[in-house]
Amino acid sequence: MNLHEYQGKNILEGFGVGIQRGYVATNSKEAVNAAKKLTDLTGTECHVIKAQIHAGGRGKGGGVKLAKSISEVEKISNDIIGMSLVTPQTPPEGKKVNKVLVAEDVYYPGDSELKEFYVSVLLNRTSGKNMIMYSTEGGMDIESVAANTSHLIFYEEIDPAMGLIPFQARKVAFNLGLKNKAFKSMIKFITNLYNAYVGSDATLFEINPVLKTSDDEIIAVDAKVSIDDNAMFRHKDYHKLRDLEEENQIEVEADKAGLNYVDLDGNVGCMVNGAGLAMATMDLIKQSGGSPANFLDVGGTADAKRVELAFRLILKDPNVKAILVNIFGGIVRCDRVAQGIIDAYKNIGDNIKVPIIVRLQGTNSDSAKTLIQNSNLDVIAATAFEEAAMKVQEVLS
Repeated sequence: MNLHEYQGKNILEGFGVGIQRGYVATNSKEAVNAAKKLTDLTGTECHVIKAQIHAGGRGKGGGVKLAKSISEVEKISNDIIGMSLVTPQTPPEGKKVNKVLVAEDVYYPGDSELKEFYVSVLLNRTSGKNMIMYSTEGGMDIESVAANTSHLIFYEEIDPAMGLIPFQARKVAFNLGLKNKAFKSMIKFITNLYNAYVGSDATLFEINPVLKTSDDEIIAVDAKVSIDDNAMFRHKDYHKLRDLEEENQIEVEADKAGLNYVDLDGNVGCMVNGAGLAMATMDLIKQSGGSPANFLDVGGTADAKRVELAFRLILKDPNVKAILVNIFGGIVRCDRVAQGIIDAYKNIGDNIKVPIIVRLQGTNSDSAKTLIQNSNLDVIAATAFEEAAMKVQEVLS
C-alpha cells in the first residue's frame, strides 16, 4: 500500500524522525487555515504547497510551489487542487490532485549551511537483507546521479536478525561528510528511520531530500512510503490511510471481489487459476509474440459468476487484443469452468470483440472441451501448452 507524503511523515514523526511540518488541505480555504497555523508556529508567511499524489517528480510537473504570502497560498493551492499532474512517474494523462500539503519553508535564501542528502531503506532481495541506500547528492535529480555518477551512491546492508547497529549509523553519517552536531543528528535520524521502516512493516522508505539545516538538525523534507499489504493485520490503524482514488480502479474492483488482479501494459488478457500457472502463462504469451495485459488468478472456485467478472475486468482494458484462459482442473472441475465460460460469454454478449483461447486440463477436461466445442460460441479450444501458444500467435498475426 502506497502512502501520501503527509501520511508517511506522520509515521516518521511517530518514530522520532524530524520532519518538515505541515498540514493537509482539500481546498484553498483549508490551505489558508493550514498556512496560518504554520505561521503561528514558525513566524514566517512563506510556505510550500505540495500536490499529494502517489508519484514522484511532482516538482518537475509543477506540483510543488513556494507561496510567499497567505494570498499566494490561496491562489497556488487553488491552481494545484483539481489539476492533472504529469510527472515522469505518472501515466501520460497524469493524476488528478485531490489534496495538497501546506508545509513550512525550511529553505532560507543565501544560507550556505543547508545541505541535501538522499536516504532510502528497502529490502535487498538478492542478499535477503534490509539495505540503507544514501547519497550526498539529494534533490530532484537523484535518478541522474545514479545513472551518471554511481560512485556517489552508498549502500549499508543490515542483517534483520541483528538490526541496525550503532557503527552502521555512524558510517552513514561519516560517508555523508557530516561533523559535530550534524554528525550526531544524522545518527539519530538514520536510527529512527530504520526503526520506522521495521516497525511499520514497510517495503520502502525513500526520503529525498533529507535536509541538514543551518543549525545542524536533520529533517525529512519529503517521504515516499510503501507498506507491505501482507502485514496490514498488524496495523489496523493503517487501513484508513489507503487512498482508493490513487489506485488502479480495475484492481480495486477485483480486490473487492476477491480476485487477484494486477494490471499490466500488454495486449493479451490472462485468466488462470493459481499464481504459478499464471506466471507460466505470462511466459507463454511472451514466447508466442504477445505481451500479458494482466495477471489474473481466479482461484480454486472458478464458478460462472467469478469467470464472468474476470472477463468483464479484462475487457475494460482497451489494449487487449485476445484473451487466453488457462485452467488446470485440480480442486475445480474443468467442465464447471467451461460452463462458467459459456454462461459468461452469453451474458456479456456483444461486449466480447476479441478472440478467446481456452485451455482446460485436469479433472473432466474432455467433458469441458466437448462443452466448449458444442457451445457454438466464438471460442478457440486448445489442449497442450504449445497449442495454446500457437493459437495466441495466430490470432495476433
